[in-house]
Amino acid sequence: MLDIVQQAPKAATVRLRGVSKSYTLDGAPFHALRDVDLEVRPGSFLAIVGPSGCGKSTLLRLIAGLDIAYDGEISLAGARITGPGLERGLIFQEHRLFPWLSVQDNVALALENAGMTARQKREAIQEHLTLVGLGGFERAYPRQLSGGMAQRAAIARGLVSRPEILMLDEPFGALDAITRVHLQTELQRIWELERITMVLVTHDVDEAVFLGDRIVVMAARPGRIQEVIENDLPRPRDRTGIDFGLLRERVLTALGEKVAPTYEV
Repeated sequence: MLDIVQQAPKAATVRLRGVSKSYTLDGAPFHALRDVDLEVRPGSFLAIVGPSGCGKSTLLRLIAGLDIAYDGEISLAGARITGPGLERGLIFQEHRLFPWLSVQDNVALALENAGMTARQKREAIQEHLTLVGLGGFERAYPRQLSGGMAQRAAIARGLVSRPEILMLDEPFGALDAITRVHLQTELQRIWELERITMVLVTHDVDEAVFLGDRIVVMAARPGRIQEVIENDLPRPRDRTGIDFGLLRERVLTALGEKVAPTYEV
């Protein structure tokens, strides 16, 4: 079988310089993003948090190459991003599994254009389904899975092509609180094993603090970076700890929320 850790892809830096994105709504310009400068470090876990309408998902789509009509520059390993590529995986809030395909066949779709033999593909699919805790569910169909299990399958599909960077657009937003917390822990475990670059978009401040090495706080209208906060809390992170609570309050303050101090220091 493939060795996930030893065959992890060589990480590359993503750079955004002066990135702006505008739309036309009802005949008037709408500025989704304005002058965004950001560097995503190789192998890091970047969390982007902000209110609805601040351009978080738009930013992710631009990095993924799903939209190339923008001003500024977005590059990966020094090369301008001009469209989608296997080196960039994207996971959405909805799992987007095809209901007529089994779990293993859904994951296999990500390998259609991969330069691998049939055996290598089978091994990679099995390895990644095991990685996300879906060993034994290879032949199950999406309708037979819980919401959390379906999202695990989507994560396996995003990882199986060995991308340099995996982008996650509010991947746990539609799940109940208990499942969301559990999958956050699982995602952290997977990141520690894979060591690929991950970029997470979320509206959940606790999720951003729990997962991110750096937390990008965005402001809306136009979408722009309000603050970038380094998160050096040791892993695994204690959600009930004082330092976790203080960092959470700092993020909320950057978001413009008035927060009463929770701890005395």
